[in-house]
Amino acid sequence: MRKLTYYIACSLDGFIGDPGGNGTAMIPFVDEEFLAYLKAEYPETLPTQARRALGVDDLPNKRFDTIIQGRASYDLALKEGITSPYAHLREYVASRTLQESPDPNVQIIADDLVGKVRELKAEEGAFGIYLCGGSEIAGELFDEVDELVIKTYPLVYGAGMPMFGSGFAISEFTLGSVRTFGNGALVRMYSRKR
Repeated sequence: MRKLTYYIACSLDGFIGDPGGNGTAMIPFVDEEFLAYLKAEYPETLPTQARRALGVDDLPNKRFDTIIQGRASYDLALKEGITSPYAHLREYVASRTLQESPDPNVQIIADDLVGKVRELKAEEGAFGIYLCGGSEIAGELFDEVDELVIKTYPLVYGAGMPMFGSGFAISEFTLGSVRTFGNGALVRMYSRKR
């Protein structure tokens, strides 16, 4: 069974963006040390355009071969004219409003998101599934999330878009690892207690 990993950046108070969903205040924390870590441990989570700009487009995938993102996350790329932001992965976008995909590499999941994720998790393969966000889709898929990889940046939003955007029962996760960085950022990995 493949794992669904919610790999997300957040503030100290658990927000992935301001009330409008904008998370650009976190960008300055992606410094040289942090970027070296991302390239070494999670290279496939860097968008294709960023991989090309950094000269690391040839890095092999280490953990994921599939990405699922919500419409709002996908729209960030579309606004830049990028129709396949993760061309090095099999791309899915959960959207009830996007009628057809603007790119042959991107498949739209219009309904039964949970069913599709269960189908993807049941596939054979050593690589997992990267849940990119945002908040609403993470809330909808909460019961399917096997792992959390939380990049926490040393800033407080005070209000904003929470990591999980819907109500659900309390669930327990087990801490697997913590990596700290000189700029105050840290990356925590948790596994769901089953």
